[in-house]
Order: sequence, then C-alpha cells, then structure tokens
Amino acid sequence: MTNSRTWDDTLIDLEQRRTRVQAMGGPERVATHRGKGKLDARARIEHLLDPGTFQEFGTLVGGEVAADAIVAGSGLIDGSPVMVGAEDFTTLAGSIAPGSNSKRYRLAELAVRNRVPLVMLLEGAGFRPTGDHYGRTPTDLLAQAKCSGKVPMVTGVLGASAGHGALIAPVSDFAIMSGHGAIFTAGPPVVKVSTGEDISKEDLGGPDVALPSGLIHNLADTDEAVLDEIRRYLSYFPPSAWSYPPSLAPDAAGAPRRTPELLEIISRDNRRTYDMRTVLDAVFDSTDWFEVQPEFGPAIICALAHLGGHPVAVVANQPQVLAGSIDADAADKAAHFISVADAFHLPLVFLADNPGMLPGSESEADGVLRSGARMFVAQTAATTLKLHVTLRKAYGFGSMVMSLISFDNQVGTFAYPGATMGAMSAAALSNASNAEQDVAASLREMELQASYHSAEHMGFDELIGPAETRNALLLSLQRAMYARQVAAEPVARSVIVP
Repeated sequence: MTNSRTWDDTLIDLEQRRTRVQAMGGPERVATHRGKGKLDARARIEHLLDPGTFQEFGTLVGGEVAADAIVAGSGLIDGSPVMVGAEDFTTLAGSIAPGSNSKRYRLAELAVRNRVPLVMLLEGAGFRPTGDHYGRTPTDLLAQAKCSGKVPMVTGVLGASAGHGALIAPVSDFAIMSGHGAIFTAGPPVVKVSTGEDISKEDLGGPDVALPSGLIHNLADTDEAVLDEIRRYLSYFPPSAWSYPPSLAPDAAGAPRRTPELLEIISRDNRRTYDMRTVLDAVFDSTDWFEVQPEFGPAIICALAHLGGHPVAVVANQPQVLAGSIDADAADKAAHFISVADAFHLPLVFLADNPGMLPGSESEADGVLRSGARMFVAQTAATTLKLHVTLRKAYGFGSMVMSLISFDNQVGTFAYPGATMGAMSAAALSNASNAEQDVAASLREMELQASYHSAEHMGFDELIGPAETRNALLLSLQRAMYARQVAAEPVARSVIVP
C-alpha cells in the first residue's frame, strides 16, 4: 500500500501532462480548425486507423508545445500495422522543431525496421523560426528516403503544407490532397518578401496547381474522403517489399469468364475512339478499381485492380485522349507507377492501343523522348510479372514502352487479330513516301495482316478474340504466380533512370 501511494502523485502528474497534449492547441483553436470543415490531427488518425488501435509515441516531446505539433505513432489498417504521423496545425501551425523532426525521423525509421507502410498527414508551416541550433543531426528526409521501394509511403495533404514538411509528398509513392489542401516550397508571405508576388495559397499550390503539375496524384473533397482513399490504396499493397501483395478470398467475381462486351466497346476501325475505362470494367474482377493520377497525363490510365483476386497494376492507353498517343506527362506518370508496382511485386498488365509517341514541336519541347525513355527503362527493368495485350494498334516506340517487345520477360503476350504495328501506320507511311494509290492500298493490307505475320514468328504467345481477353490474362497470371516459390525481396535497382 505504501508503494502504491507513492506512485499517486507521479501518475497524476503524467496524466495531467498527457491531458494537455491531447488538447493540442486548445479548445478555441481546435474549434476554429474544425469550423472550416476539417478534422484535427487526432481525429484524422482516428478516422484512418481501425478503431482503438492507435499507439502514440513522443507525446511529451516539445514540453509545453503539445506533442511538438505532430501526433505520431502506429496502428492498424484492416488489421495490418502502419506508422502514421499527422501535423497538428492548431499547435504553432504544425511547424517543425528539433523535437518534431526527431519524431518524424523515428516514424520512418520504425516503418523500415518493422517493414510496415508509412502514412504522413500534412498541414504545417515548415521549420519553426525558433533560432534553435539543429547542428549535425539527421533530418527526417534521410529516413524517409530509405523507405522508398522498401515500404509503401503515402501522403495526405489536408491543408496548407509548406517548406520542409511538404517534401515528403514528392518522396512518397502516392500523394492525395483534399479540397482544403495546398502545397508549396514556401508560402505566400515568403513569396511576397522574396519576389514581390502577391498570391493566395490556393493559386500558389492548391489542387488546380498541384494536380496538373503531377506533384499530387489524386484529389478527394474532404478529409474523411482522403483518409478513406488512403485505406483503399494500401489494400492493394503488401506491408513491405519483403512480402507479396495479399490476394482476396476466391469468389465469383474472380472466376474465369468471357468478355463478349468488348466486341461492342472496341471498334474494329482504328480511327474510332472508345473509353478504355470500360475495357477495365469488363476485364478485371469488378468496376471498383482504383485510378492513380487521373488528372495528369490522361492519355495513359494507371490503375490498381484485381484479376482473379490478385492485385495488379494496369497501364492502359486511352484512345479518347490524343487518340492514345503518349505524351511526356503520360509517360512520366506511367514510369513512376510502374516503378512503384515493381517495388512491391504487383503484376503489371499492359493494354496497348496507341499510334505511338505524340509527335510535334510542342511535344518535343516537353521532352517526350526523354519521358518515353524513362517509361521504357522502368518497364523493361521491372522484375515483377508482366502481361501484355495489343487491342488494335501499337506503333514505334509507343509499342516498346507498353512492353510490346520480344525477349522482355513477359509471362503472357496477346493481340487481337488485325492488330496493327510497325514503325508507323500505313496512312502515315504512304503519305511520308508519297505512295501511289495502289501502293497505299497494298500498305494498308500489309498493315491488317501484320498480326498474323507476327504470330507466325511468335511475336505474341497467341492471337485472341476480344471475348477471350480476361481469361487469357487470368490463366497466364495464375500460371505465373507459381514462380513465387521463394520469399519476396526488395528489388535491386542498377539502372540510371533517364
């Protein structure tokens, strides 16, 4: 009893300190924050994680500054552990000091050590102008960079994020922003002093800027929607590069089935467009697949889906945009997406229907060849399982970046009969060579027969009808999964990305 009584004052003191930390910036600041339609940092973590699973660390860092303006710890998402940090804007604008920098470093360090995903929720003003000397201490970005390719890294931008804190977004595999979000190197006051430009945070780095630039991948309206999408994104991934993606339990949605609807969706006339999203709806297990970066480089669709219950990463040309031509933005998007998929062992499914890389002076000025080379290196260096279907056409370098190239370690390659390929289309070739009418007609006929000539020389594993698409991919994937007879390991990379 004596020992118990001696603990009373100590434990009361600890509880009082914790209570102050839980209050964050105080009731008035929290109410003002929530009055703007946003969740506070603790409510964000509560919504993200499975109920009752959050284990916080570093609560007393910062002393009188509650948690030093970042709530950090671990918890579960769908029963699997994650590390999570949420900047607390109600406490000194979520700014970073030596203590909170150490917490951020510890989050990333534990993510790699424990081989679990890292989720960062941003709304902060960057480094705190306290004058404290950081000295020769490790920055959190060192640990975050070591996470890359080892554990999934996801960032949610839920308010204004500036300076050092914002740098985690471009380092991440996936970054999503709410309607309240904005992200920039320096905020409007610093911009005003540095350049004289008077600009709002929305115009400087809001969704209308961050999504078209490619910095932020996806947008959701509210905090809650962002957090729900983060949970959904992570459901396709393993906890780390030391494991394979989890498959769904077998059900009717993942069973083999024919896809005759593709005969109506995909016109035999190469000049007619269609929405590639409807092809994904037909081929994969459900229509509830997850598109990454829909607003950037829309000539290519990058999506996470299930095929026979197995998570896959889909790279598909979109004929409704630029007739499927691949521009610099589309290639850059695909290159990053392919690298992330490969790092975490998601099989890649390429659905090709493009007339090549986008030509023209504007496209060349955008660096389309460099971006195309980046995509090509990403896909040809990928060690994960790769499958390919040419639906109607794939020309020149546009075919190679979509994994239509021999000896590229695909586990299944298919094409529809009449699919056309080559350096350029017959129409372009006849125009370029000023071919006479009869020669042009002959070129068109040769183009139509190209798939058969290629099949005769094993250019594809098999020519298939549109109704056979899902089953051809599914059976190839199921066979290829047997190659995974040893434990997963992080991908060893030795290529230099263009």
